[in-house]
Amino acid sequence: MFSFFKAGQIEYLQSSLLADCDFLTHAFCTRRGGVSQDDYESLNMSFKEGDEDNHVLQNWGRLAAAFNIPLEQFLVVNQVHKDDIFIVKPYGGYFSSRAELDYDAIMTDRVDLAICVKTADCVPVFIVDRVKKVIAVVHAGWRGSALGISAKAVRMLMENYGSAPQDILAAIGPSICQCCYQVDASVADNFLQQKDNEEFLFAAKKVGKWMLALACANRRQIINCGIPEENIDVSDLCTVCNQDTFFSHRGSGGITGRQINFMMIKGEPSYHAQADENNCSVQ
Repeated sequence: MFSFFKAGQIEYLQSSLLADCDFLTHAFCTRRGGVSQDDYESLNMSFKEGDEDNHVLQNWGRLAAAFNIPLEQFLVVNQVHKDDIFIVKPYGGYFSSRAELDYDAIMTDRVDLAICVKTADCVPVFIVDRVKKVIAVVHAGWRGSALGISAKAVRMLMENYGSAPQDILAAIGPSICQCCYQVDASVADNFLQQKDNEEFLFAAKKVGKWMLALACANRRQIINCGIPEENIDVSDLCTVCNQDTFFSHRGSGGITGRQINFMMIKGEPSYHAQADENNCSVQ
């Protein structure tokens, strides 16, 4: 079950499944609580959509203050709609330039590092090993979902960290719903080969068009990795249907902001973050 909360001026959702993990901080943020204006009102967290940089910086400052997390401890990657996953080691530096961060998911067992994905219709997926204390955040648009990025993240937990299926939890946040997401045959073809596609891909009334349930597609990928269904929490909130609460790329016609979704393992940092041009993770 997902519930709304407020920290400072920031409105966000939490999954009750993940909230039971006392070593975690997590939030699926809304568009509310920031200073951006017009199409980007109000908590736009992306510098790349046309908003004023000063407004985005203020929004990041509000987020950091609300959750008492230093700004330099947020890590955002360059989402490129593929299936590559960035693994952050528990200590040491993790990148030297923004060009090295072309990924759509982050995985780590490092403490006090808030790993983030930005969304505005795409699916934010949080994956947690509640025993070994390893986390992953996934940005799953249709391309990433077609490539099986959520399944890939689960498999990497098992292979790299020895995670057991019964210990893995997943929370799938607000995204575009099936009724709002009509795609053409070229997109649908990417999903017709996936197992159990009848659960998330449906023929539309118009010939050659399909209705795609992206959140359900990612849920099915996780289940097919052996994760128990009761270990998966799915939000029923659609970003298109709730544009007063969430940014929606499709609903806005393409001009809009991005909300942030982040997760962090609590603890004393085992490294010293350096907020210089080579290690500043919010850009």
